[in-house]
Amino acid sequence: MGKRRDNKPRPVGQVARSEGQTIRSYQIGAVPILMDIFDRMNLVEILERHLPADSSRTAVPTAKALQLLAVNLLTSRQAIYGVGDWAGAYAPDLFGLSAAEVGRLQDDRIGRCLDRLFRTPMVDLVLEVVRHVVDEFALSLDELHNDSTSIAFHGNYEAARHPGQKLGISVPAITWGHSKDHRPDLKQLLYILTVTDDGSVPVFFTTASGNSTDDQTHVATWKILRDLVGSSDFLYVADCKLATTENMQYIDKNGGRFITVLPKTRRESQEFRAQIGSKSAAPLWEVIAVKRADDGTVVDEVSVLREQRWSKEKFRILWFRSTRKMRLDRSARLEKLERASLALETLQEKLQSPRTWYRDRAKVEKAVDEILEGAGVQGLLKVQIEEYEHEEYKQATRGRPGKNTQYVKTVTRRFRITWEVDALGLAEAELADGLFPLITNQHDLSPLEVYEAYKRQPLIEKRFSQFKNDFAVAPVFLKSVTRIQALLAVYFFALMAQALLERQLRVAMENAGISTLPLYPEQRPCARPTTSRVVDVFEGVQRLQVAMGNERTEMVTELSRPQKEVLKLLGFRLCDYGRSPE
Repeated sequence: MGKRRDNKPRPVGQVARSEGQTIRSYQIGAVPILMDIFDRMNLVEILERHLPADSSRTAVPTAKALQLLAVNLLTSRQAIYGVGDWAGAYAPDLFGLSAAEVGRLQDDRIGRCLDRLFRTPMVDLVLEVVRHVVDEFALSLDELHNDSTSIAFHGNYEAARHPGQKLGISVPAITWGHSKDHRPDLKQLLYILTVTDDGSVPVFFTTASGNSTDDQTHVATWKILRDLVGSSDFLYVADCKLATTENMQYIDKNGGRFITVLPKTRRESQEFRAQIGSKSAAPLWEVIAVKRADDGTVVDEVSVLREQRWSKEKFRILWFRSTRKMRLDRSARLEKLERASLALETLQEKLQSPRTWYRDRAKVEKAVDEILEGAGVQGLLKVQIEEYEHEEYKQATRGRPGKNTQYVKTVTRRFRITWEVDALGLAEAELADGLFPLITNQHDLSPLEVYEAYKRQPLIEKRFSQFKNDFAVAPVFLKSVTRIQALLAVYFFALMAQALLERQLRVAMENAGISTLPLYPEQRPCARPTTSRVVDVFEGVQRLQVAMGNERTEMVTELSRPQKEVLKLLGFRLCDYGRSPE
């Protein structure tokens, strides 16, 4: 976290003096908008109820410091050691702090605030914030979507190699696992998030050891969500890791509802795919949805299998076929075949090299299998391995060759490979293009309702994208596992505020009959404004305080048309934005 600095507060704002005038400037930006969201979340008050009490020596109130850190994540994404300097450029009253308190913010104090946050009962804290948000923003909890992502870490983290207890609180292990960021060289944690379908607002998070699998987390998460909702009557949507007998039967037996993807490894999936690849009668499909572009062109046509199918647990299986997914599947297969062909060409060059180490057939077969498996084209390419004798002549003795030079023939065993597309295997694979099965315990939902519910699952991927790109959460450089756990909770509150602001602004646009806002450069229209875009639009707003003798004057940057439109939709008075409180 860095060395502790002295207790002398740093200057707040920028000061200029000229001819008896003192001009102090502060950044304003979108901070008042974000603070309004956090105020409605009641974050500080709830934090104060759960955090250990601040002592008389606490230089900055812990709850307000943590809220300030969340605002920083939404606006600047500074490293923790830079948060104090960042906050010092803003008007202190924006954060509900004094100039002296902001001036004393530095990495060690923020680290100590994270230590206090770690010691709170995290589930109780999160659920109280979420319950308040649900009431304040009238969120619907009828449909909840769950997924996970991996957070990469640099360093050894020897103290967190195994799950254990810190200060009597369970902490997961930072270790190697299946990296969803394709960084198997880095240790990781598993970050599990649940969002609503109403604005994709995060309502719960938890972490698990980096080597955990998603199927181990669903029951515990569902129990907490049931406590949050107050009943089992909500639709739980997740990816294929939910589709284990234990997970599905637990939710079903406890009155819950779920929708998930049937994995390809399940017997029911394999049997159906084998059936459509056979010469038996073709399955009958019924079109349930047609998506068109603005010009009327059909972009996607979704059909459902008319035949009712059931899992071994007696749950309902619905097979869907999408023409758009069909095109994507075929394009992806072509890319895989091209990638495998390039790898086989490289292998062929190695086989022909005079220094090749592929001297026996087993090594060549292993290399071919690794290429086909790595590209995912087993059964699509036929590879023949041909063995032949390679003759080579060398001088029997050293020296300049002449008419009487003797040569010795050496014969070595070499291999060459040839390959071609397996037409039969390719035809069988194409029969399954565009297919995906969903499994649910709901019988009162129509196929279209089941399909549309699952199609909302990518909403959570958007939150993960913001989590990693907007917040730059990975990689994390903190060394204390307790502070990492607490920081991830701050990220959750920031992500919730981000989602709430987007939801509020889009609902206001819909109520006002506004389809776009001029938020892109050159005031180009934006149909679905994001928090990141709003922050960028307000970046240049400042407050100037001019003092000459006993006279004081305050000015705020003149607002642009896009800024005024956003503020009006959010219910702000334009004349008050960015000004000092009375």
